[in-house]
Amino acid sequence: MKIAESFIEDILKECYLKEFQDIYDKSYLLQYLDKKMKAVHGNTKTRRNLASIYAIYAILYFYKSDFYGDKEKYRRFEGYDYMRLLNFYKGLYGGSKLQNHALNSRVNGEFKNKFKDVINNLIIINNGKYLIHIDYLYVNEYDISKVVCKIVEKYIELLMKKDHTLINTLDELRKLTAHKKKKEKINALLTEDAEVRIFEIISYAILKNHYKNFKVYFGDSKETIEEVRLQLFKTGRTNANDGGIDFVMRPVGRFFQVTEVNNYDKYLLDIDKVMHFPISFVIKTKQTKTSVYSEIEEYICARTCGMEVLEKRYKKSIEEIITINELQEWLEELNNDDIDEMIRDIDVYYKLEMNISDEDN
Repeated sequence: MKIAESFIEDILKECYLKEFQDIYDKSYLLQYLDKKMKAVHGNTKTRRNLASIYAIYAILYFYKSDFYGDKEKYRRFEGYDYMRLLNFYKGLYGGSKLQNHALNSRVNGEFKNKFKDVINNLIIINNGKYLIHIDYLYVNEYDISKVVCKIVEKYIELLMKKDHTLINTLDELRKLTAHKKKKEKINALLTEDAEVRIFEIISYAILKNHYKNFKVYFGDSKETIEEVRLQLFKTGRTNANDGGIDFVMRPVGRFFQVTEVNNYDKYLLDIDKVMHFPISFVIKTKQTKTSVYSEIEEYICARTCGMEVLEKRYKKSIEEIITINELQEWLEELNNDDIDEMIRDIDVYYKLEMNISDEDN
């Protein structure tokens, strides 16, 4: 069986020499982690799976000191206390906002979904205490717990390096004095192969500072009408289950969804989720907005088989198409104060997205 992640293969070779492939082939735990660690090189909305990975790591972190290589002693063990494990993995990189679902059910459910022939759960749950089933800790009489910990630690190291790429760019931006240079550096990040989290955050920062320069007039009567600037709010993290709403605008009530151009079925799904309330799509493409809209219309016609009631419903639900082209145009129009505010916005929301605190940084 091919090992997907090269860093996992390197660690296994280092620890087991010529036996590395046989160890991997016989270990469901190693295969599970290999499948869960795609985020080190993902350029799309690749999930980091930190909750599942950290649930396993937390147990093995304490296990390797207490029970490494001692099967009989471990067989009598009743498990590690829930709060001890939770506090440990919340203190890990990106772990501060993780919930307890992985310990309680998620890992076991995912594990059995990936390996249909397994009999035992990976994590034994014992009245608020947790331990890894011994079946998954020994391969060819090797206790693999230390190797598993080494793999998780390398995964965290690679994620940190990847995450801090934009932070380093932000540091460079702050040191620049010429706003033209700042615009050029931000503009260079708006590419079709940009990591989606970065694209979403930069898009938000541009749109927020673009729209705040527009005014609308609201009031209960002619006498109470007031001048109000448009405000854009980000609703949550990139992978949040937010019902298809990434940004919301006040006071006019517009919805924005950040997406890619390659899956128009997802567009219709987002429209259905919000009960056909109009959505503006912010799309990671250099295609013109006209060509994108034409493709969406063609897809809607094919999907609805010409049923006019459905065609109208979906077409009326697309309020605006915004591509990289518009974002770059609006970036160029921002003044110096807007650019500085935009850099602050990117910094705040990137750290929030990645669960990076100032202490982590």
